[in-house]
Amino acid sequence: MWRKFFSYYKPHRKLFLLDMSAAFLVSVGDLFYPIITRNIINEYIPNKELRLILIWAAVLLGIYLVRLVLNYIIDYFGHKMGVLIQSDMREKLFSHLQKLPFSFFDENKTGSLMSRVVNDLMEISELAHHGPEDLFLSLMLLIGSFTVMMTMNPWLTLIIFACLPFFVLFAAKTRLRMSDAFARTRKEIAEVNADVENSISGVRVSKSFTSAETELKKFRRSNAAFVKARLVAYRVMAEFFSGMNFFINLLNLVVLVAGGLFTYYGMISAGDFVAYLLYVNIFFDPIKRLVNFIEQYQSGMTGFRRYLEILDTEPEPEAPDARELTDVKGDIVFDKVSFAYNENQDILHNVSLTIPAGKTVALIGPSGGGKTTLCHLIPRFYEISGGKITVDGKDIRSLTRQSLRQNIGMVAQDVFLFTGTIRDNIAYGTPNATEEQIRRAAEQANLAEFIAGLPEGYDTYIGERGVKLSGGQKQRISIARVFLKNPPILILDEATSALDNVTEEAIRQSLEKLSQGRTTLVVAHRLSTVRDADELLVMTDRGIEERGTHAQLLAADGIYATLYRTQFEN
Repeated sequence: MWRKFFSYYKPHRKLFLLDMSAAFLVSVGDLFYPIITRNIINEYIPNKELRLILIWAAVLLGIYLVRLVLNYIIDYFGHKMGVLIQSDMREKLFSHLQKLPFSFFDENKTGSLMSRVVNDLMEISELAHHGPEDLFLSLMLLIGSFTVMMTMNPWLTLIIFACLPFFVLFAAKTRLRMSDAFARTRKEIAEVNADVENSISGVRVSKSFTSAETELKKFRRSNAAFVKARLVAYRVMAEFFSGMNFFINLLNLVVLVAGGLFTYYGMISAGDFVAYLLYVNIFFDPIKRLVNFIEQYQSGMTGFRRYLEILDTEPEPEAPDARELTDVKGDIVFDKVSFAYNENQDILHNVSLTIPAGKTVALIGPSGGGKTTLCHLIPRFYEISGGKITVDGKDIRSLTRQSLRQNIGMVAQDVFLFTGTIRDNIAYGTPNATEEQIRRAAEQANLAEFIAGLPEGYDTYIGERGVKLSGGQKQRISIARVFLKNPPILILDEATSALDNVTEEAIRQSLEKLSQGRTTLVVAHRLSTVRDADELLVMTDRGIEERGTHAQLLAADGIYATLYRTQFEN
């Protein structure tokens, strides 16, 4: 995992080397102060060499000025490197999310994924900057101070280092507990984010049902779980830091007593003892850095593991020799197709269906019959478990997803509009569309008159998910998208479900014009919108039960005839 982590440094190796070089020079500079102090106390003060005292004071001032610049480099350019690494990771993660199958998003909450993209990567960024820097500085200071301390008095140094195994043993025992605790808090904050995102997205529903208290109870449960996990993490962290501080204080006591005895018996001079105390404090500083590094490591690597979990999720499979779908006519064939969301129950079983190019086929029937699922299989939103689907005689699994989906236009029942303007949403998927093409698409979707009445016209901001628009207006914008895309294959899943009768009729006429010469699948409950289709398929949980034209199905007096009478004769 470390190899993967450090691979993100490669594009920013210049910043990394600058940061590490600055850290190295700072650590070297820190080692000079006790030596200069030792010489001043042992030699310059007793010999009253004021000139040398002033010279070395000036040298120290110069070192501090250099450290000022070096610390600026560490703080700014080090953080810059961390932010750039975080940006690279976030872009890679976001790009990977775009390639994952629908089933992944069916199983994972939006808020939880947002937590991984934002919160986890923030912790990783801090580790990417401070981790190597703190580790490098600590090792340099430990090695440097240990070397100098050994030359000054090896016995006193060995006494100090004899205490370190207990320090390391304690750190190792609490490290694993901290890792588990931080992993748990990551999961719980993701659940909190998921609940918040879900509650805010559905705030209008909760208000209409006066369910604020219900939402609050749900939030309190996830929030309480997070608090509990966080308190466990803080308890372990408190044990870790308090234990570490105790060992450091104990080490200070050992140095004070042992060094005092060594000075008393004349084994070291007073200047050496003062210098030794300074080196011990320098020695403590990297230990404290290592303590902080361990906490940062636990938090950052926990986030990195969660980051890798998503990256390790297989994207939508693509055949190695996948071909581009070009010159599409629109012949669609389902050949004994089966599909199941899970292994226990088929949604579609051995469905065979031929849709000739340029024909309009309507899918009708009760909910749960697999109508929308059948439509989602054509652009390969889900992979079939049996049989095959072909477009113009080509198995869709042998085609690139991008070329397949570029030739399919969809209007879903659940309209999703992106935050932005009306123009942005109509042109979504066709970014190079001209103003004239956008306006023509709006006219075809019976939207132009509405837009003309807005003060800002096509530049009107529609709010998050089109919150400032009515259901019918949002539906018409989504229909305008398809008009603009102008694909050879159309899938209309309840495309007019949110429209009033007058608008529905206008859209129906527009869709009839658009579907001429194009293959069109229409999922509908309103039979008035599909009775002119070339073929109607009645689907239930038992599969395709009836097929034929409107007149043929009425004459058959089956399921379709019953549905028709229910809608039009009551």
